[in-house]
Amino acid sequence: MTDQHPIRAGALLSIDLDALCDNWRSLKARLANAECAAVVKADAYGLGAERITPALYRAGCRNFFVAHLNEGIALRPTLPADASIYVLHGPHPGDEREFVHHRLVPVLNSLPQLGAWQALARDLDTVLPAILQVDTGMARLGLAPDEFERVVASPALLLRLSLKFIISHLASAEDQDNPANPLQLARFRQAMARLPGVRGSLANSSGIFLGDDYHFNLVRPGAALYGVAPVAGQTNPMRPVIRLQGKVLQTRTIATGTAVGYSHTWTAQRPSRIATVAVGYADGYLRSLSNRGTVSWDGIPLPLIGNISMDTLIVDITDLPEGRIAEGELLDLADPLNGVDAIAARAGTIGYEILTSLGRRYARRYLGGGEEGV
Repeated sequence: MTDQHPIRAGALLSIDLDALCDNWRSLKARLANAECAAVVKADAYGLGAERITPALYRAGCRNFFVAHLNEGIALRPTLPADASIYVLHGPHPGDEREFVHHRLVPVLNSLPQLGAWQALARDLDTVLPAILQVDTGMARLGLAPDEFERVVASPALLLRLSLKFIISHLASAEDQDNPANPLQLARFRQAMARLPGVRGSLANSSGIFLGDDYHFNLVRPGAALYGVAPVAGQTNPMRPVIRLQGKVLQTRTIATGTAVGYSHTWTAQRPSRIATVAVGYADGYLRSLSNRGTVSWDGIPLPLIGNISMDTLIVDITDLPEGRIAEGELLDLADPLNGVDAIAARAGTIGYEILTSLGRRYARRYLGGGEEGV
């Protein structure tokens, strides 16, 4: 870097790969015998899978989960051959051969997916790897109980398949006292007992914190890797991974009674100084943060005022000494003092949405993890 803020974009998103890898290691340290995978779907929750996954591999992770086939195809060249990439949505009709070509393992969620994958194995005269998902109470993906019973009763349905894991997904793991958790655990144990010898995976990020009973052979953390709190109502044990800084475009002084922004939802109650920042809802800074959000300068919180627009937001800087903020200055929109969970609470959403909404217009800087640079 040759000057203080050598970015042409309106904002700088810094991604701490060391913190990310520390989060993976701390989750892994909670496990007795289970392996710790990494969920890197949605472009590693918006942070850039092409940089996130190699860092996690260097930290020791060997199992990666994505949602879509195209995510797996994009990820395969970034990882060595001994890394396994699992596709949670399984193969769409006609896509099965792409999985074989790119060395991807499908999660089979339905009888049609199971049949198509088995048919390909017959056509290729080989045994194909797969994961089998069973629904234990979320009613989203996976074999329904009657479908699973049909598979168990007809072993021929699993011929030519090498089942790496049987998996399910917890619906309410972030709420440790939710009765759905032990109910799903019992159902998953019953499913595993019907397929003896197949390894199991149930716990997501929050599920890891439910204890050893939920760990089985593989856990699949996602949001916690990126700094999102895994347990509701408890201190977040994860390190923050991102810092988002927006560039000040303009400062001005306004008189009492001056209305600010679209629809004039904020009016100055005193003579005020305001700053316009080059970040808006097109950058994933949610419009629901209008008149609710907080940004900061040098650790000092500053209220976001008026409606967030497509490319800009406005901040009240009246309480800072005059002249402290100039055009080109960077204000913190997300940092360790104002993390994704706090932002999400003000926006009426969850930290997952804050991360995955981060726009592509930011300059991105990756720190640590064996790599550094914008």
